[in-house]
Amino acid sequence: MVRGRSNRSQGVGATRPTTPEDVLKLAHDRGIQMVDLKFTDLPGTLQHFTIPVEELTEKLFQEGSGFDGSSIRGFQEIHESDMLVVPDPATGAVDPVFSIPTLSLICDVLDPVTGKPFSRDPRYIAKKAEAFLKASGLADISYWGPELEFFVFDSVRFDQNAHSGYYFVDSDEGVWNSGAPTTLRGGPNTAYRPRFKEGYFPTPPLDTMTDLRSEMLLKMARMGMVTEKHHHEVATAGQAELAIRYDTMARQADNVMVYKYIVKNVALAHGKVATFMPKPLFGDNGTGMHCHQSLWKDGQNLFYNPEGYAGFSSMGLYYIGGLLKHAPALLALVAPTTNSYRRLVPGFEAPVNLVYSMRNRSAAARIPMYFSHPEAKRVEFRCPDPTCNPYLAFAAMLLAGLDGVLNKIDPGQPVDKDIYNLPPEEAARIKQVPGSLEAALEALEEDHDFLLRGGVFTEDVLETWLRFKRTREVDPVRLRPHPYEYHLYLDA
Repeated sequence: MVRGRSNRSQGVGATRPTTPEDVLKLAHDRGIQMVDLKFTDLPGTLQHFTIPVEELTEKLFQEGSGFDGSSIRGFQEIHESDMLVVPDPATGAVDPVFSIPTLSLICDVLDPVTGKPFSRDPRYIAKKAEAFLKASGLADISYWGPELEFFVFDSVRFDQNAHSGYYFVDSDEGVWNSGAPTTLRGGPNTAYRPRFKEGYFPTPPLDTMTDLRSEMLLKMARMGMVTEKHHHEVATAGQAELAIRYDTMARQADNVMVYKYIVKNVALAHGKVATFMPKPLFGDNGTGMHCHQSLWKDGQNLFYNPEGYAGFSSMGLYYIGGLLKHAPALLALVAPTTNSYRRLVPGFEAPVNLVYSMRNRSAAARIPMYFSHPEAKRVEFRCPDPTCNPYLAFAAMLLAGLDGVLNKIDPGQPVDKDIYNLPPEEAARIKQVPGSLEAALEALEEDHDFLLRGGVFTEDVLETWLRFKRTREVDPVRLRPHPYEYHLYLDA
């Protein structure tokens, strides 16, 4: 997220095309041979198929290209499988992953029978959220600045079957390799490694991945994203963050999908494995996706009031009230995996406390205080992690915040002290996030009317989400013995 003054219009990459004609010219000028059509499934994984450049015509942007929707998670049943993707020309960019010159286009999904947008297309849901915001008259635009963290490992092995279950992660940079006779590649052990929880900002030789992160950032820029900085994160073993400029909702969700795509592929090109799992390591910091957000109207930041607490307006505080009130349900969409709740554990350095504050990173909602000028005023919601589907997560947070504004939901008094060190009787009064994905899904089932406002989400989308998460994630994890249970119970 940007830390200083800048021109909001720069949030959209200046090199991006805007029309089909622009895309056709880009393809011609850059010698493009193939065109990669990308879209996102309901859980949040980027999907694609590739067509020859001869198929790239203005007609493609009108009529789209067909695919089997029954093979995509959360989409169609087999008896209604025919679907269309229609590329958005504003997402056109030369894809830096492929060796053959390839143009990348992010697509919307349409139902060919009705000719209308597909109700379960996550990108369509984000676009509906933006339209609802504008129609509400409260604001005409929202800006989003997600902070995605990730790990880059040298190897990852895992398996689960009837008689065994394990994972094994290794990294040359991991402090546990301090006593190894050689590096994982066979060279002499050169000793320098970030200790547990001490990876935030040391220079090389402790930070071994500066060039790798620079390559990731440069390739993101080549795809039209506005990038700002990169750095090592707190954990040992290659935890990292790349900062991208804030942008509007659907466009920023596109950027998040490209971000993850570039990170994973650059890591793989160097023989490494990048993961956005919230908690891949025991005993060190997890991986989050803190989301900075603000509402604007007629070029003015509606969250700014120099006389208010932390320079925040009443609207901004009501918005925080909506986030905090609906947080248990929101977590089913913004922290949507069983692994998410290995990170969100009370008593550790995790944003589990449903309070707000300025500067205080132990609160779920934080008002950053780096700069005092109006453009910088925003709320940072710290519960999300990068396993979420950004289209759904951003839309859900916006609707929760708007519910707070519409109903003037009071967020209560700020908590400007270390929540982890509060006296027990005071700490007991602070509400916390759900402790499991199962509990978050139950909260979403009970509290989702705010998501249905303006037809942004539909009952069908939410029912599909709940069913998928329970049958494909909660139940499979619940049915399998955990390796640590052998340590606890084998001799019982």
